[in-house]
Amino acid sequence: MGTSGVRRDEARERGSHAGKLGWDDSLYAGDEAGGEGAGNERSGKAGKPARSSTSATDAANAANASNVTGAKAAAGAEGTESAKARRPLARRILRWATAVLSLLILGTAGAGYLYYRHLNGNIRSGERSNSSSGLDKPAANSAGQRPLNILLLGSDSRNKPENVELGGSKSSVGSPPLADVQMLVHVSADRKNASVVSIPRDTRVDIPECEDTETGKVHPATNTIINETLARGGPGCTLATWEKLTGVYIDHWMTIDFSGVVKMADAIGGVGVCVKDNVWDRPLPGVPGGSGLKLTAGTHQVQGQQALQWLRTRHAFESDLGRAKAQHMYLNAMIRELKSQNVFTDTPRLTGLAEAATKSLEVSEEIGTVKKLFDLAMQLKSVPTNRLTMTTMPTVVDPQDANHLVADGDAADLWKMVRDDVAFDSNGDTAEEKAAAAAAAKRKQAEESTVKEATTPPAETGVLVRNGTGGAQTPVKGRAADVTQALVAKGYTLARADAQLTPEEKTTVSYPSADLEGNAQTVAKALGIPTSSVKRSTDVSGVTVVVGADWRDGSSFPKESEPAVGGVPDTADALNGSEKEACMDVYAPYRF
Repeated sequence: MGTSGVRRDEARERGSHAGKLGWDDSLYAGDEAGGEGAGNERSGKAGKPARSSTSATDAANAANASNVTGAKAAAGAEGTESAKARRPLARRILRWATAVLSLLILGTAGAGYLYYRHLNGNIRSGERSNSSSGLDKPAANSAGQRPLNILLLGSDSRNKPENVELGGSKSSVGSPPLADVQMLVHVSADRKNASVVSIPRDTRVDIPECEDTETGKVHPATNTIINETLARGGPGCTLATWEKLTGVYIDHWMTIDFSGVVKMADAIGGVGVCVKDNVWDRPLPGVPGGSGLKLTAGTHQVQGQQALQWLRTRHAFESDLGRAKAQHMYLNAMIRELKSQNVFTDTPRLTGLAEAATKSLEVSEEIGTVKKLFDLAMQLKSVPTNRLTMTTMPTVVDPQDANHLVADGDAADLWKMVRDDVAFDSNGDTAEEKAAAAAAAKRKQAEESTVKEATTPPAETGVLVRNGTGGAQTPVKGRAADVTQALVAKGYTLARADAQLTPEEKTTVSYPSADLEGNAQTVAKALGIPTSSVKRSTDVSGVTVVVGADWRDGSSFPKESEPAVGGVPDTADALNGSEKEACMDVYAPYRF
């Protein structure tokens, strides 16, 4: 009896503890009930004695019959009791399994949430743009979709010990970083094709006034090589410079440094690259520096530091243009590799990539969460490799400095393709894409023909005209005066030329307040300038025309021809994502 009491106390304690944990108390019930049932069976009363009989044989037979019947009855009773006992036990086991499974799910979900927070904590972000370009997002297509533009930047910062170890001079530690790699990724509105345009780091461009959001320092507008933009206010200034140069609205930016490239390359697990000759990018007499890349002729899988060396190699690939091409080969191969790995269904690989990416990238704040970056990756993932085209902005040697480059005339055609969302390749349904391009052109024409009514007649409308034909090229003398005379001939007798030179790639018409929007659009129409070039700006006090580098002669703005699908200029050095046999030439002094 004492032992039975202890068991009951233990059972009550276990049941009470289970209740505190939120489990079902009945998981621990029934032990005592089973014990009591067994006790009753064992202590059951004996049957009545058999009646007396005149025949001993009859008495024996009767006794045997009674025993058999009792045995059967007892067996039946035991079977019934056993079945009854099994049913609650099965239910208890099921409840226990459910409880354990629930705990496992909750534990996994909790761990997943903590890891999600961990990844979010890895991400660094900054302001999208710290200078006003006046550009609006492109219009949506008939399905309500908009193209997506992302600026990718490679920083040469040596401000982390691991970056110093991976390359560059220690004397650069503490200095503002430079953006040595700059690429614009354009994904079509229907997400069926994508294009990438690089600008070599030594290309001279107009950089707008930028404010450093960390220090508050305002950097004045200047004209210098584009890799300095990162040091003049961060990635937001680089983005603003690209928008000013191209007329393309850019949605987001992403920046990665040396150590980030190594982490990402290791997480991917190796990318195939090819050189036509043995290559060793090393210092030579009179030519210091070098990435250290050393490969024999043929195809190699590079990852980690060797991948970084490939992406940084310039001398052995002859120039910045050669380096851009090598970077394009690497990116194409990397995308093919990721697609072949099915990383989105391979949890360990996906986890490794997520860890590397969130630790390696700094992004603009509007995509500064894991979810937003994942959603972005899903949009990029849908583009087939044969619909991805890598290019470099056409350039020529800078007449002011032979070590620098400036945009070539073909660059304007390339940027128009991006602005108009025209595919760089012709591997899709060209009939469908041509129809879509025609529909977009028709919508644009309709928009251009819609002009708000001017608040004053031409003779009473003041217009200031500035010469912006300089910048990458030598300015055309007297250009502001020529356009002013064209306006006067159209009735704008108050128009005057400004002596100030304002270098701009694109011709613009600006106005300071909403009441002058109609006036500005009417002026633009008089000169043949598209209304898409009419912008509101706080930098002007009245209607102001800046004659850009795209209008160097004539009294009427030149009409732009509509770009053709796959019509990338030859000078853009296009490379399609499906070209697996692409291989780099090696500059002779760097062969071994």
